[in-house]
Amino acid sequence: MTTFNINQIRDDFPILHQQVNGHPLVYLDNAATTQKPQTVIDTLVHYYQHDNANVHRGAHALADRATRQFESARQTVQQFINARESAEIIWSKGTTESINMVAHSFLPTVAKTGDKVIVSSIEHHANFVLWQQQCLKLGLEFVVIPVHDNGEFDVPAFEAQLDDRVAMVAVTHVSNSLGTVNPVKSIIDKAHAVGASVLIDGAQAVAHFDVDVQALDCDFYAFSGHKLFAPTGVGVLYGKRQCLERMDVYQMGGEMIADVSIERTTFNTLPYKFEAGTPNIAGVIGLKAAIDYLQSIDKAARHDHEARLMQHLSDKAKAMDGLTPFAIDSERVSVLSFILDGIHCHDVAVLLDQQGIAIRTGHHCAMPIMKQLELPSGTLRASIAFYNTVENINQLFIALEKAKMFLG
Repeated sequence: MTTFNINQIRDDFPILHQQVNGHPLVYLDNAATTQKPQTVIDTLVHYYQHDNANVHRGAHALADRATRQFESARQTVQQFINARESAEIIWSKGTTESINMVAHSFLPTVAKTGDKVIVSSIEHHANFVLWQQQCLKLGLEFVVIPVHDNGEFDVPAFEAQLDDRVAMVAVTHVSNSLGTVNPVKSIIDKAHAVGASVLIDGAQAVAHFDVDVQALDCDFYAFSGHKLFAPTGVGVLYGKRQCLERMDVYQMGGEMIADVSIERTTFNTLPYKFEAGTPNIAGVIGLKAAIDYLQSIDKAARHDHEARLMQHLSDKAKAMDGLTPFAIDSERVSVLSFILDGIHCHDVAVLLDQQGIAIRTGHHCAMPIMKQLELPSGTLRASIAFYNTVENINQLFIALEKAKMFLG
């Protein structure tokens, strides 16, 4: 696709062409999950109709075809994030499992009692709770770096915590609750200067801008397929080879072994030592199809379109009386988080749904930042993808004006 034709792109996503409660669907919940293009759906159907077999284990044609597609997907992801080698790409169920692998299998190998793990107050619970619990279990200090009320990372507070006791830093690339972009390259460099390892939660980043893990120099990078126009149930953990080789195995079973006897077991090489059992083969192949589709669209035009949508979203929010936006002037991608003054967020979301508009409401699995902002019922969150339109945003604000009139 050499040009950016929004009508053609929307035609690629069959779910967008439906009525909800008698209105055309306006899907603005992309930070929760993205919709799937027809090519991804067709890829899944073709796999199950023609190539369904277990990978790496069969000496027949179906197994060979499935394995080749499965490993080709690993190479596609390697190139997509510019990893050094495909062995640094580990399949998971999603971002949450990817982070859990690192917290459970890597952290104990680098941290000793009294060391520190640093996160920020804007993290998704998946990149917060497990580090908190691992610190309690391992006798580590759990350090939470505050963010300012505009969602920006407090760099001086981070620098003040940096010393030789920092074992791990885990921060999000893009906030799922506010959409703010963290200065991850600077965070990584500062953490490495004191010998700490760094994990970046990229779940909200990879669909919206280029990620180069070598340029970032992060030790780990985690993301999910379903937020990248791919199927649910498949995710990626990138890890530097030296970090992955240091990790203990996460789960045990088939495929992750090299040899088993009554006396002992030896484990497989990378990446297979972390992929016990039958993987989500169809999901992995679907992830490749999603990346191939994304890369078929002119990247500059896609980014320009999203930037225009975000500007329009921000302008409309600033112009609406009775709407309080958050992090509105900070560097953001995809997300507008806001409230209608004096109206419960859930009531607004229900009224929007009656008009065919899908957004998110609540704490967005980010209670610490919601508590900091004194938002007991959370916020309303509209989040865009490149298949959204200016008209989608206009429809959102028409519906919000109605909600304010009916509920205010």
